[in-house]
Amino acid sequence: MTVTALDPGTIFGGIDTHADTIHVAGIDPWGRELGDQEFPTTPVGYRQALAFLTSHGEVTSIGIEGTSSYGLGITRAARAAGLEVFEVIRPERSVRRREGKSDPLDAYQAAQAVLTGRATAAAKAADITGLRALHNARRSAVKARAAAQVQIRQQLVTSPAHVREKYRHLTPGRLIQTLAKCRPSLHTELEERLVLTALKSLAQRHQSLSEEIADLDADLTSLIEHSAPHLLHLHGVGNTTAAQLLITVGGNPDRLRSEASFAALCGTAPVPASSGKTTRHRLSRGGDRRANNALHTIALARMRNHPPTKAFVQRQRDRGRSTPEILRILKRAIAREMFKQLTRPHHDLGVHDLRPARQAKNITLDAAAAAIGVAPITISRTERGLFITPEVVTRYREWLTGA
Repeated sequence: MTVTALDPGTIFGGIDTHADTIHVAGIDPWGRELGDQEFPTTPVGYRQALAFLTSHGEVTSIGIEGTSSYGLGITRAARAAGLEVFEVIRPERSVRRREGKSDPLDAYQAAQAVLTGRATAAAKAADITGLRALHNARRSAVKARAAAQVQIRQQLVTSPAHVREKYRHLTPGRLIQTLAKCRPSLHTELEERLVLTALKSLAQRHQSLSEEIADLDADLTSLIEHSAPHLLHLHGVGNTTAAQLLITVGGNPDRLRSEASFAALCGTAPVPASSGKTTRHRLSRGGDRRANNALHTIALARMRNHPPTKAFVQRQRDRGRSTPEILRILKRAIAREMFKQLTRPHHDLGVHDLRPARQAKNITLDAAAAAIGVAPITISRTERGLFITPEVVTRYREWLTGA
């Protein structure tokens, strides 16, 4: 039951979080300060902090800074105790200049934000932490692998002529395999032996990172299939883009009040850029840039191999729009689609019946593909659940029903 702001005996809590300590403050329904205290960021400290708040009265709700970082521990403890937790952003610079900056002040301001209704965003769910950890590990591994490959290419540029000419025409994949198996000890020249030793080390590092990325991809896919399998059925959405979108919404779709708020959160809300007789919009530079990159990746994938998107792009080009403008429109539309999927996800598209239905009617893959206008490999992958596009599944199922 929601407690009214003027119920006596109830309090509002605010917590300023740090790596080693948290500062807890409480206020009454009239905004009067009841007390504040510092506690360590340990299970015992969390229990003491909640006990400190409840000693002043019945806790209505708590505002916590950084519910997905330094405040994750106290957020979990408060939720386990049945308390309502809201995420609080740090005070604006103008407030800090006017009222000062300290841990007690920040804690009281967090409590005031809850009391006045400024803090309305629910705390991020703890189950998103594992997904974020896997995604961060994969991203750093990809960067390290790319750095190793760049080092190999740069090292070959300054290598002895014999070494450079031997490896310069190999494709990247073949180059890594060859260097990882080379035997520097067979070379008598000191420079060649040392350079090949370094190149072999970099190539083996590249292979090790590739194996690590593959393992992380499998873990990411398994986690997403458990929590939001419908995202992987959307055209152009892979495990990394799906993971980033889930991380962005914080595992709590109720944090997003509207489709427009999600677009702004992802930096895809159109920004006016008109001047004189020119009326146009440009890409936003704000929002979560990693979420924006995920939408950008989806847009590029659909521009390459999604027939409806390719037709749309061609229509926009015929109207004289540039590629950045087309991307802005596409990303805005994809943000709208992703918002619906994240807040009102459809049930998993079952495809287990498609292949038996086709085989029961003695229809070949080529005939089915020609009938609905796709490649035979698309039908095969769709039937096996390897690559699912909702519109293809719908068209294929309708055609099979009437065939």
